Formats: sequence, structure tokens, C-alpha cells
Amino acid sequence: MKACLANLITTRIRQDVQSMHAYAIQESTGLVKLDAMENPHRLPAALQAHLGQRLGALALNRYPDGRINDLREALAEYAGMPEGFDIMLGNGSDELISLLAMACDVPGASILAPLPGFVMYGMSAQLQGLKFIGVPLSPDFELDEAAMLAAIAEHQPSIIYIAYPNNPTANLWDDVVIDRIIAAAPGLVVMDEAYQPFASRSYITRLAQEPGRYGHVLLMRTMSKFGLAGVRLGYMMGPKALIAEIDKVRPPYNISVLNYECALFALEHADVFAEQAQDIRAQRTLLVDALQALPDVKTWKSDANMVLIRVANAAKTFEGMRSCGVLVKNVSKMHPLLADCLRLTVGTADENKQMLAALKKSL
Repeated sequence: MKACLANLITTRIRQDVQSMHAYAIQESTGLVKLDAMENPHRLPAALQAHLGQRLGALALNRYPDGRINDLREALAEYAGMPEGFDIMLGNGSDELISLLAMACDVPGASILAPLPGFVMYGMSAQLQGLKFIGVPLSPDFELDEAAMLAAIAEHQPSIIYIAYPNNPTANLWDDVVIDRIIAAAPGLVVMDEAYQPFASRSYITRLAQEPGRYGHVLLMRTMSKFGLAGVRLGYMMGPKALIAEIDKVRPPYNISVLNYECALFALEHADVFAEQAQDIRAQRTLLVDALQALPDVKTWKSDANMVLIRVANAAKTFEGMRSCGVLVKNVSKMHPLLADCLRLTVGTADENKQMLAALKKSL
């Protein structure tokens, strides 16, 4: 049986898939979970009860219906979608990234993104059989404009991803540099604003002001950082004609009735989530100040709900913090520029206090 199964895997599963590593999710039971940039706040009890009633009344025996368009309209209004744009929904941003690779899989196609960055850009390219070009950031995690423009000229990528702010470095890049990259792009440019609730600015302002200049730009966001990581809902906005073509590869009924009803409920109570985001931003300021006061820690500025730090020994510090009951993300192996770096999610005041205590003890 084992021999037959091994032969089946060897002969029927793609060789490149066999050599890949699955997306790793850390075991977090019993730990203060500060490794995945989740909103640490739950819904107030009254809203939990209200949402439960709404979800319980749904027709789960039926496929999703036209109410999905109510969510598209609500998201468009919430985001301030520019005139002439349309909106497409995905089962998280991950699905949208995969669908973009599928839609743009023409002969010679490639995907380009700065590194270090979100791993799904490269993974989606590999799974679709596309070439992925990673362009290293500067040592301070800024865009290397010359290297980006040279790579664009050489490879003529079908898709360029610009995370705004970036993961795991948490910084916003220079808009002037981004505009030059957009101008040089021969294909699509995707502005990934997953962490928009915590950022000091959004690229949607520029798209709305000069729509003719950004006709090949898509703007992608997620409800995960809004506070619905468990719901799995991403959305992407762009010129109507462009969205219409990409939407053709979207699976039918990719958004469940539970997903869209949760998202609609959250948007109806957007003020609650806005207060949560404000608290996270305030806690981020306090956390960064405390980290910058530590003599053996290098801390970078953040426009997201995470903070990147560098310590003397990331592996030792990570294990020390975990033994203290606090789980963060060791990103030191992701890219040479991230040597001895840890990524800390901004939690509640109490969680951040526990994280700082664990960090100090583990340095």
C-alpha cells in the first residue's frame, strides 16, 4: 500500500508541487497569539447575539443569491470606489491573487514583486506555472527604484504587486517611486492594501483623482484586518472592463451565504470596527515606543498592525518568548534582508504588555 501510494504521488503529482512547502500555520493553543496580524478584539456580546440570529435564519440549503450584490455595493460605498470602477469578491485575498495569475497566464507571462513580501505572490505564480521575479528591497526595506525599473524593462511582467503597506516590513513606500513603477508597467499593477485600516494613507485617493492615468491598476483589500479574519473575504476594485475579464475565472458561488451575511453585518456596524482599529493604532504607538527603548532591539516604523524588529538571535528569542506563553512570527529565514527579524502583531494593551515582558526575558 505504501509503495503504491508513493508511486502515485511520484507519477501523478506535479514535481514542482512535490518540492514545495505548504503554507505553515503555527500551533497556538494556550499561547498569547500575536503571529498572524489578526484584530485582537471580538464583537461585543450584544452584536454577537444579533449576528447569531441573522446567521441562524439564513437558507443554508440554497446557493448564495443576489444578496452578494448588496455586499458588493456596500463595500464599494465603504471603500469610496472611484467612478468607472467595479468590484470583485474573493474567498480572502489569497483567492483573488490566484485568480489573477490564472487570468493573466498568457505565453511568456510573469509576476514581479518586491522582496521580502507576501509569500502568496510567488506561490500563486508557481502554482500557475508562471515565472516569478522577486526584486530585493533596500537594507532599510524601501523600494529599490532602479532595480524595479530594470526588472520591469527586462521581464515585461504581466502583474506587478505593490503591498501598501508591506508584509512583513509594515512600511508604506514612496508614492513618487510607485508612480514611476506604475508608469513603466506593461501589464497590471495590483496595489495590495490588506492593512488599510491601520495605514496613514491609501492609494485609492490617487486612483480617484486621475483615473485615466491608472487604467491598468487594481486595488485589493481584505476584511481580515478589518476584524473578520475568520470570515475569509477579500475584494478587488478596478476599471469595469478589466474587472469583468478577471471575474470570468472566478468559481461560481465562491462567497458563501455565511461569509457575505457576516460581512454585511460588519459594515452595518463599521463604527465598532473603526473604534477597534483606532485602539490598535494607539497600542501600536505605545508598543513601538517601548520597543525603541530597548537597547538590543532594532525597531522599524509601522503603518500596519504589526511591528518588525531585529534582535541578536531571532531563533533563541522566538523560542524564549514561546516558552513564556507568547507566540510571534520568526521571519528571519524568509529572506536574507530579514536576518534575525521577528514580526510582532499589535494586540490588546494586556497582550502587548505580556509580549514585551516575554521579549525582555528572552533577549
